[in-house]
Amino acid sequence: MPSQRQNWSHRKNNRRMERDYLQEIKPPLLLLLFLISLTIIIVGYRYYRHTQENPEFCLSCHLMKEAYKTWEKSKHSDIICQTCHRLSLIEQNKLLIAFVTGTKSVRETHGRQKPWQACKECHFPDIEQGAISDSKTFGHARHVFTKKINCSECHIGGASNSSGGLHEFKPESDACLKCHKDRLVHGLGMEGLQCLNCHTFSKEPSQKLVSERRCLECHGNIQRSGVMGSLRCFDCHKPHAKIKLEGADCLGRCHSHELEVGQHKLHIEKAKVDCLYCHRAHTWRVGRELATRICTKCHSYREPSRFVF
Repeated sequence: MPSQRQNWSHRKNNRRMERDYLQEIKPPLLLLLFLISLTIIIVGYRYYRHTQENPEFCLSCHLMKEAYKTWEKSKHSDIICQTCHRLSLIEQNKLLIAFVTGTKSVRETHGRQKPWQACKECHFPDIEQGAISDSKTFGHARHVFTKKINCSECHIGGASNSSGGLHEFKPESDACLKCHKDRLVHGLGMEGLQCLNCHTFSKEPSQKLVSERRCLECHGNIQRSGVMGSLRCFDCHKPHAKIKLEGADCLGRCHSHELEVGQHKLHIEKAKVDCLYCHRAHTWRVGRELATRICTKCHSYREPSRFVF
């Protein structure tokens, strides 16, 4: 039977052999662990680059094909999807688990919410006040910074709004009426117009958002010289109240004294002739041609130069 000393010597030899073995396998083991770690890092980095910087990653979801095609044709085609549609690490893992397990009830924000939050990061120069171009405007500064209105309230075309084309982001024609409910156009002949047909987000303060030039783009045949040629369109026409004038408007706003001048009182009060029956809009003077047509219905013809006012 082995003695106690022999047992102790045997155990000591075993421990020495174990240490020697560990010393032999340590370098290969460390190298293997390094290679595994390096592989994990490389694969992880490539996966990160693919998910965060490659738009084709979005196509891994079959619902994205239409959105991907519209993005390729949009003005934002030089910007990768992930710039606006950002996925946090937690969201990535949730979607990965949902994809593997086939779960369909995972809530995500990168499609409908986060893109609108990213608008200001690129378009901040376009919405800052004190702008120097048509794209850098007072209107945006007032609505975004002062009124705290989110981009999605006015611009359609995001994934959350199916009424507009994806990735177009055009201003919604009726968006203004969400806040400006009392600003409907009531004028005869202008009912089909939208707010943005006249109002541009100019670099000027709000009272100058509609210029004379905007009116004349449609009403190009308006005479701008002669009598009352210095007046602005808005001095007479009120697009959100009353566009088509009546004689009472002329008398009430500017010409309240005209009843006491010449034969105006006789014509207006006794004959019930409206101002605009004789004084035609934008020409105003009663010339020979007009006098021949209208004055002779009641009087024998006289030269307008002989009219007594």
